Amino acid sequence: MKKIVLTGAAGALGNQLRAPLAKLCEELVSTDLVEALDNVAGNESYVKADVGDAEAMMTLIEGADMVVHFGAIADEATFEEIMHSNFMGAYNVWNAAHKHGVRRIIYASSIHAMGMYPKTTHITTDMPHRPDTFYGLSKCFAEDMASMYWDKYGLEAVCLRIYSASGPVQNARALGSWLSYDDLIQMVEKSVTSPVVGFTVIYGVSNNDRSPVDNSKAAFLGYRPKDNAEDYAEEILAKTPVVDPQDKAHMCHGGPFATVPLGVSGVQFIKKMSEGK
Repeated sequence: MKKIVLTGAAGALGNQLRAPLAKLCEELVSTDLVEALDNVAGNESYVKADVGDAEAMMTLIEGADMVVHFGAIADEATFEEIMHSNFMGAYNVWNAAHKHGVRRIIYASSIHAMGMYPKTTHITTDMPHRPDTFYGLSKCFAEDMASMYWDKYGLEAVCLRIYSASGPVQNARALGSWLSYDDLIQMVEKSVTSPVVGFTVIYGVSNNDRSPVDNSKAAFLGYRPKDNAEDYAEEILAKTPVVDPQDKAHMCHGGPFATVPLGVSGVQFIKKMSEGK
């Protein structure tokens, strides 16, 4: 490929993808809101840009073969904040991609598009949305827009419903929802290199014994996760107190995001839980 654009390149996940994506193209253009990036690859350039700025996205995406869109607020926030970065940001990326004839967008969606489903429900890739927050709602919007742009214009998209992406497993919930960084990279690489994807939804989870999701309808992408959260189960469960089965933070796919008030940070709620506050 000649050119790939990566938004959200300074984020925890975007930063993991920079080097692997650079190997898949002649030119990688990374973008975010920071002033500069460290360890820029020889064929990588950095452009500071706001995904909520339509003109900036139109300029950035010109000439791209694909866009890997990870740029957004990655937490619950006020609707106005989410509107700019997540709703308008996604629209600007899709609109620019369509105008410039981009072949495919790989989009960082989220489990929070389905967050209010009970954990006892094994969710598939074709079930209706059930968002838990404004953040989750923005992912529903972008997924539906991706579907519409595929139907209308043939712009391909793979929507990655990322669950708990991290280094080592952090808590009991992640025994089912963990996505290792290595498996994240594999999933994005398969989404880029698969010959045809149309409009596809896939859950971002590793090969966990306790996985609560079904990726069978996206098997054609060739994503075969290798890591398993069960390797951490004994250690994690030994320090996990008995949970309240009526607490939506434990009983819904969205975890704490299913119980925080709309507009209130779910990340801060998780931090307080881990600190026992």
